[in-house]
Amino acid sequence: MVLRIGNASGFYGDRFDAVREMLTGGGPEGAIDVLTGDYLAELTMLILGRDQLKDPASGYAKTFLRQMEEGLGLAHDRGIRIVTNAGGLNPAGLADALRALAAKLGLPTRVAHVEGDRLPAVGGALAANAYLGGAGIAACLTAGADVVVTGRVTDAALVTGPAQWHFGWGPEEYDKLAGAVVAGHVLECGTQATGGNYAFFREHDPALFRRPGFPLAELHEDGSAVITKHPGTGGLVDVGTVTAQLLYETAGARYAGPDVTARLDSVRLTQEGPDRVLIDGVRGEAPPPTLKVGLSRLGGFRNEVVFVLTGLDIEEKAALVRGQVEDALAGGRPREVRWELVRTDRPDADTEETASALLRLVVRDPAPEAVGRALTGAAIELALASYPGFHVTAPPGKGAPYGVFESAYVPAADVPHTAVLPDGTRVPAPVPQRTREPAPVPEPDLPEPLPPGPTRRVPLGRIVGARSGDKGGDANVGVWVRTEEEWRWLAHALTVERVRELLPETVDLVITRHVLPQLRALNFTFAGILGEGVASQARFDPQAKALGEWLRSRATDIPEGLL
Repeated sequence: MVLRIGNASGFYGDRFDAVREMLTGGGPEGAIDVLTGDYLAELTMLILGRDQLKDPASGYAKTFLRQMEEGLGLAHDRGIRIVTNAGGLNPAGLADALRALAAKLGLPTRVAHVEGDRLPAVGGALAANAYLGGAGIAACLTAGADVVVTGRVTDAALVTGPAQWHFGWGPEEYDKLAGAVVAGHVLECGTQATGGNYAFFREHDPALFRRPGFPLAELHEDGSAVITKHPGTGGLVDVGTVTAQLLYETAGARYAGPDVTARLDSVRLTQEGPDRVLIDGVRGEAPPPTLKVGLSRLGGFRNEVVFVLTGLDIEEKAALVRGQVEDALAGGRPREVRWELVRTDRPDADTEETASALLRLVVRDPAPEAVGRALTGAAIELALASYPGFHVTAPPGKGAPYGVFESAYVPAADVPHTAVLPDGTRVPAPVPQRTREPAPVPEPDLPEPLPPGPTRRVPLGRIVGARSGDKGGDANVGVWVRTEEEWRWLAHALTVERVRELLPETVDLVITRHVLPQLRALNFTFAGILGEGVASQARFDPQAKALGEWLRSRATDIPEGLL
């Protein structure tokens, strides 16, 4: 008995026609049973919160509703259930809109939704949402729902909920639930599991990656799963693409969630055939007694100016305009002023653009006026009075609000996780009776190091893959290799101290290394590297998406036998 679950969205703004591709692909024998869509990220919750300030009836992902204008009929014709977190801050509102759409289309679609994640917002927060598990989704499907809309659930809950419904798993079948969590984590970011953003893309035919297909999982009753994609779609599913996504936005061996704590150090990946990777061996433990709560709030206002410095004397030009702007801001200096000189210039360049460097000024303040006219005046009034060749990439505007994402934890029993069934009946989701506080796993034994031998100084990425991402103000970089010999080297060579040397921007951060031998992987977490989170745009790469690629580009001494 196999449950085939596909995913058609990894974020709010993902490929619009993926819903149709997933609903119509696979042929009669390869059709999916459930289609999921993940529309919520930390930044998305802030965007939806701002939308709802303007219109209380909004707060959900409107893109999903437009996709359902065709998707509801396709799903009905094929008997496919749809489960999505597109409800955002207003799952009941989206459920009502879907019922109205179904009636307009003449479809007997039964819509249910899950609520209870929205908690009272305190401390100036726009929204406070607990990360719910899959029990409410399972209850809705059991009651016959064709479409289930949720607000903030864990990304993996979009898979654990349908799996609990289909297989009838109990709340303490931890290994099975953990297998579904791992499968859900692989699916949640869409094409990142099928070759999107893949470190080793250049080792394959470039045509594969022009339009990767979306992933699906064939779940089995024992909790194992095969990750694959519809035949004829682009992309690639192999152990490397699945490993990359497993490491994305995770930390240590214990991956805690409201349904179960999955042990990532137990995951086994096996290439079963072309575009088919088996995930099995996953062990699970009781979930923690608390639920994570995401708090989205306005952090203040920001503005920026990018000065273009061309040709000779780049450092001196930067110093001149920086001093001029600092003098102009002295009477009302914003709370935070950051300068960064990006040396994109080349000597004796044959185009003006490649002869130019960029000096970026970013300011933040609780008051909009401090980053508005005060900055625009300071910058633009220098147009005829500063360095030779003065110009900016664009005139600064009035300044814009920025958001902050923070995490908190509340007892799971205090959150009113509720399934609202198609007939309007409200059913409380069960609270786990057994819980366990997650604790760090002792570092496992490392493999025998390679014997000494000749080395060559080359970029780390010659043999090491990486995937990085954000969690609030923190970031992680997961790195992995593909052979046991490479693992024997990596496990000993890439220490926290060596990472600090390779990434000097992290020298003052708390960095934690997690060892995952079965994946031949190391996962590094960087505390506070992103300041107050993606919406605050504290860094050039505000979501740390390319932090892993920077690490891969750094030169280090690698044994010649591995090259």
